[in-house]
Amino acid sequence: MSRLLSRLFVCFVGALLLLGAPACTPRETPVEQGIHTQTLHRGIGPDLADLDPHLASSLGDIHVLSALFEGLVAENPVDLSPVPGVAASWDVSADGLVYTFRLRPEARWSDGRPLVAADFVASVRRALSPALAAPNAELLYPVLNAEAYHKARLADFAAVGVSAPDAHTLRIALEYPAAHFLALLSHPIWFPVPLHAIAAAGPTDIRGNRWATAPTTFVGNGPFVLREWRRGQAIVADASPTYWDAKALALRSVFFHAFDSVDAEERAYRAGQLHVTDSLPAGRVEAWRAEHPEQLRTDPFLDVYFYRINTTRPFLNDVRVRRALSLALDRDALVGALLRGGQRLATGFVPPGAGGYTPPVVLRHDADAARALLTEAGYPGGAGLPVLDLLYNTSENHRRIAEVLQQQWLAALGVQTRLVNQDNATLLDARRSGDFQLLRSSWVADYDDPVSFLALFTATSAQNFTGWGDPAYDQALYAASRTPDRAARHALLFTAETRLLEAAPILPVYVNTHVFLLHPAVRGWSPTRLDRHPLKAVRLEP
Repeated sequence: MSRLLSRLFVCFVGALLLLGAPACTPRETPVEQGIHTQTLHRGIGPDLADLDPHLASSLGDIHVLSALFEGLVAENPVDLSPVPGVAASWDVSADGLVYTFRLRPEARWSDGRPLVAADFVASVRRALSPALAAPNAELLYPVLNAEAYHKARLADFAAVGVSAPDAHTLRIALEYPAAHFLALLSHPIWFPVPLHAIAAAGPTDIRGNRWATAPTTFVGNGPFVLREWRRGQAIVADASPTYWDAKALALRSVFFHAFDSVDAEERAYRAGQLHVTDSLPAGRVEAWRAEHPEQLRTDPFLDVYFYRINTTRPFLNDVRVRRALSLALDRDALVGALLRGGQRLATGFVPPGAGGYTPPVVLRHDADAARALLTEAGYPGGAGLPVLDLLYNTSENHRRIAEVLQQQWLAALGVQTRLVNQDNATLLDARRSGDFQLLRSSWVADYDDPVSFLALFTATSAQNFTGWGDPAYDQALYAASRTPDRAARHALLFTAETRLLEAAPILPVYVNTHVFLLHPAVRGWSPTRLDRHPLKAVRLEP
């Protein structure tokens, strides 16, 4: 028997022995299997710290939580404009101060319990609880008396402008007309949470309650429901049978794969493990552009890459030192040397075009001015300055950028830095406690408006983390929020951003694009400036 016939015979017998199993054909990859079963495999970057929507602090959190929960409004998958979610419709008063939402009677929690207006009232109360310390509670501040209650200046929650006249009507009164209010409602801080399930697992208004950590205790209301969470590996969710619009779902399951390494994520994509990556190693962009341009995406993105400076630390509490570090950065060289995805060097903090706003051009590269400032501060040539720690979460891209900053500061100023990498969860703890000197950061807009960036650095913002505060900055933002004229509002924001950049508690580096890989089978994945992609609209086609 020839070698070919012998091999065919062995395959035939083996297949019979395995009752028809495809013993001699290549095993399907998860991507190939997923196309048949409508199972999406998506990279999300580092694993989540929590599945509690009121504790969300990153874009990765939003990706997962928007599948497991739904707010009053959802997002149009093409342009993210507000569309009906749990609320089937709404009305706005003539003065723009009162929104009345009519909830769907068929809305349910994943345990089958009806979702009613009182659940939203209770959820807002929890999100504003000072004990919970929700990182995005400020996104509730347009609501009447919400800020006063959150800051414990008001004890009676009944005075906060959220009420439920009946089971399917929710009324929200605002402090001032907010043109972007509906866009806020798709952020996880506005999602309803199942107080009945949270209470069964422990106190409802403190961190550490385990209700959202396992399928046996988890309850959501989104198009998907938690099946499994393998820490550090994947969060698995299945289409929810109790979702009010379950018939509209094409996907049956979603695997959210966690990666601390962008190189590992790219390898997983090449191996057929992922339909979508969260990012792409900078060094691999040109190869994908040359070999598979149809799978490389470089989408517009309202995201700025920057470093926070802990202004409470010695040396770094001197604005001259901080400005010297900023002036010594050659952002143009960094972007040109490392990044190939259409990123632009930052000349301010707010990405140009956010909400139609034109930011000031303040940031520049001027090594001579940087050295003069450092000498004026008493550290000529870096003499007398300690080694500065540059903290970043584990990622090859972040490491390469940090190395460029390290080299530029040494060459221009004589300032020495030590690169410190931590896993994402540890870094978030260090950020929260202030245990850092310089901290790699990025910020993606919660909504398409410059305030989504500038509000981070008010003195009372839970997202500030720099220790810096400026009453004039805060006042400009306060006045802007209550200024209906767009030009006058933007002028106030321009003034505020200029003050922020001149004080330099942050070092903006570049304005990002979203550089990632997308399998051709994925449909319904439109480029959006906030990098949100409602999975309700996504499907897989051969």
